[in-house]
Amino acid sequence: MSPVHDQSYRRYTGPRRPAGRAWTVIAASGIRSLLSRKVFIGLLALSWLPFLVRTVQIYAVTTYPQARQVLPIDVRLFERFVEAQGLFAFFVTVYVGAGLVANDRRANALQVYLAKPIQRSEYIAGKLAILMTYLALVTLVPSLLLVVMQLVFAGTLAFLGEHPGLVPAIVVSSLIRIIVASLTMLALSSLSRSSRYVAVLYTGVIFFAEAMYAVLLVAMGSNRVAWMSLARNFEVINDALFGQAARYETPLAVCVIVLLGLAALSVSVLERTIRGVEIVK
Repeated sequence: MSPVHDQSYRRYTGPRRPAGRAWTVIAASGIRSLLSRKVFIGLLALSWLPFLVRTVQIYAVTTYPQARQVLPIDVRLFERFVEAQGLFAFFVTVYVGAGLVANDRRANALQVYLAKPIQRSEYIAGKLAILMTYLALVTLVPSLLLVVMQLVFAGTLAFLGEHPGLVPAIVVSSLIRIIVASLTMLALSSLSRSSRYVAVLYTGVIFFAEAMYAVLLVAMGSNRVAWMSLARNFEVINDALFGQAARYETPLAVCVIVLLGLAALSVSVLERTIRGVEIVK
């Protein structure tokens, strides 16, 4: 019997994380890696400019009440702010989400992930947490902080008393956008080894849907086809959440079904593409 020259391998004696916590490691690592990219930091900073503009507007109105006729502070302002942040949510989704799974597939990193005691659900949850965290930073967080700024400048909670459903509407609206965008992008990312292809595919799908809506709008002379556009679906739901007059004739139930169907399809794709059998070559 030959002697063992390398005796560096020893039983692991360090701390052990509880089962089911592996996704937090994946999420934390992904979140930290993005913070080292100057371009991404610039994108995050740019996404907060509308918040600064709206904050100045709220300050001006609370300081000079006569400005309320020109720049009213009402529920519609917060609804429009939530929707305006959708543009930045799109760019963050593309920048962060396109390579979440595609890069792992290109580097055959899924072999490493799935060969370790990490469940497929933990891998997916970790990747989703990365994208959802940054989407929350450009949608949910600034929207809620804008409400806080209104209360601070007004010096009273009367605004919330007049509009008790405002905060729940902001939270639900933002979460719907975050969940749908994250699941859709992660599903597309799992279909390819190229993050650039995934980014183009996601952008193409969004713009194609918008183009189809525009064509059908002209052909039918009715905006009942708003469900064709992802952005319009969000707007229909927002009008209901914020208690505003409907801008489209599309029934709310139809838009909810479309978004639920898209989310379900994305989950199905992830279940089929991210599998432990990929460790076998």
